[in-house]
Amino acid sequence: MNAVIMHESRGRMRLKLKHGTMSIRQADLLEAWLSKQEPISRVTVHERTGCFILYYTGERARILQIVRNFSWEEAETSVMLPAYSTRALNREFQEKLVGRVALKAAGALFFPKPFRIANIVWHAVPFLRKGLHCLFHRKMRVELLDAVSIGISIARGDFPTAGSVMFLLKIGELLEEWTRKKSVQDLAQCMSLNVDRVWLKTPGGEVLTPIVQVSEGDQLVVRMGGVIPVDGIVTEGEVMVNQASLTGESVPVAKRPGGFVYAGTTVSEGECTIEVKQASGQSRYDQIVTMIERSEQLKSSAENKANTLADKLVPYTFAGSLLSFVLTRRAVRALSVLMVDFSCALKLAMPLSVLSAMREAGKEHITVKGGKFLETIAKADTIVFDKTGTLTHACPKVAKVIPFGGNDEREMLRTAACLEEHFPHSVANAVVAAAKEQGLKHEELHSKVEYIVAHGIASAIGGQRVLIGSAHFIFEDECCTVPEDEKEKFSALPLEYLHLYLSIGNRLAAVICIEDPLRAEAPDVLCALRGLGIQKTVMLTGDSERTAAAIASRVGVDGFRAEVLPEDKANYIAGLRAKGHTVIMVGDGINDSPALSEADVGIAISDGAAIAQEIADITIAADSLWELVRLRQIAACLSARIRANYRFVMGFNGALIALGVAGVIQPSVSAALHNLSTLGISLHSMTPLLGKDTVTNDRMQELKIVN
Repeated sequence: MNAVIMHESRGRMRLKLKHGTMSIRQADLLEAWLSKQEPISRVTVHERTGCFILYYTGERARILQIVRNFSWEEAETSVMLPAYSTRALNREFQEKLVGRVALKAAGALFFPKPFRIANIVWHAVPFLRKGLHCLFHRKMRVELLDAVSIGISIARGDFPTAGSVMFLLKIGELLEEWTRKKSVQDLAQCMSLNVDRVWLKTPGGEVLTPIVQVSEGDQLVVRMGGVIPVDGIVTEGEVMVNQASLTGESVPVAKRPGGFVYAGTTVSEGECTIEVKQASGQSRYDQIVTMIERSEQLKSSAENKANTLADKLVPYTFAGSLLSFVLTRRAVRALSVLMVDFSCALKLAMPLSVLSAMREAGKEHITVKGGKFLETIAKADTIVFDKTGTLTHACPKVAKVIPFGGNDEREMLRTAACLEEHFPHSVANAVVAAAKEQGLKHEELHSKVEYIVAHGIASAIGGQRVLIGSAHFIFEDECCTVPEDEKEKFSALPLEYLHLYLSIGNRLAAVICIEDPLRAEAPDVLCALRGLGIQKTVMLTGDSERTAAAIASRVGVDGFRAEVLPEDKANYIAGLRAKGHTVIMVGDGINDSPALSEADVGIAISDGAAIAQEIADITIAADSLWELVRLRQIAACLSARIRANYRFVMGFNGALIALGVAGVIQPSVSAALHNLSTLGISLHSMTPLLGKDTVTNDRMQELKIVN
């Protein structure tokens, strides 16, 4: 890439392409490709000027080399762009907004008066038609109020007032449409475009392949807990597919050979082979957007309350206008009341506040699937954590492998990695990573792999049954034995580690010791959450009592439960809710799915199992638990903003009505102030709720959070 450095400071570099401007697609490609480069933390691309800004960590020379290595051809083959461009959406609405403002200004300055009057009457027709429709169906809604105020203004010959009212209403509608479309589009992309690599079935076995290299007709293997990355037809296997993100169905659907499956859905049971029919997985994007737009989850109770209250206040506005006319016998004062209504601001400001909060959360790498979940986060008093991958790091490490029965240490690690690589769990990832670090390549020698939730994995190699999992699974459920001459060695296993047991032919073959380091920020995050109103923190884990107690004491939770199964987690949360608590559940694994579903709000870690993300109401990035604090702050600020909006709308519009009845202000002034206040509160509702600084451990220690 040919680019020139325009400006730079520590960790930030602004560059400009030598060939000038970029197309929208080129800008999207450049941003997506650069964002995937590890030293680069954030990218901003300005397509009109051909400039892009990089925020990075590490050496400057490394960043320059990355920029030099960029090519449009490579980006096209290595980056999957969303079906619809947010940049294109922004461009479309910017042009619409500028066009309307420019047309309004040009009309006022250059058009002759007869033409302006004719233009106002022409644009009033749709408003009058909507008002007549409400009147015909006997509905007292804001459309009727708008139609009456515009109609009376035209009848009185007050064309500037009518024109100003219609202009402000159209600008408000445009801003609402843009905010809603962008929020829905961002949310849909988070839900549908979350797969980078897939298992491609080839004559030589399964190969982990970038999804952009998959083409129609290829065969992909998807196992329990995995996301289906493409539209396709099941050719082998029988699975239960969770299609909630696409169809809204709460119950998984059985898919057999010949059945069609869709991108973005997840396999909750079984495994299957899929023949690709739509390689990019984009063909269902429109359906996802439609589902989100129709979903009642997008409606918080504050929005529903605003809509209900807005419609209920319309008759009172009419009554106030009529009463003003009766008392004063002056049509001007009655019209001053009619020009003011509470509906516009209430119906516009509340949804914009909620959707803007969802968008702001998205910028913090927090995906919120509906406004009502932010509302619940704000009032929650209890938070329940899974341990592994949540309070501890999502990437545990293998500390050592202790072989039994004369087995070779490296061979046992190779065998364990061969089984574990098929399942998205933090401990499984640790085993696979350890094998990779030691250069252990493992061929697919095993038969069908079966994942048993909260227990382990079962398969067969060379005719022998191979198991890997917990002590309960290996020794109690499967009745495996420890070699007689190594029982003392087994009793002396180091207690400071988590133990993963590998059995071959019903005999213990190895114990893999897993370090599960606590997240450094976890104790401070829990302290910060208590400062923000959380009254109770609990940890649930399937680990032993000893391990759980050690972690619980270090992290500082109020309580914990060990050796719990998935249904135990869900039952515990149900018990808390029955006692009147509002519960948040945070987890990352397949075994957390029932608890995530049972909680008032389920929060999944983004690099956890796909089925957990599917069921969860909110997803946070795996980098830091400080995002939970950020989420709570956003939710609390949203609630405060909604309350402030109510007070302002009721107080300001009430004052305008009083001034109109008293004859202090004229109808044109009343209409202008009302619409300007509506526009102002709407624009304010779109502003960030929090400061620009991202919450970090150091930052939160500097800020003394008080309730």
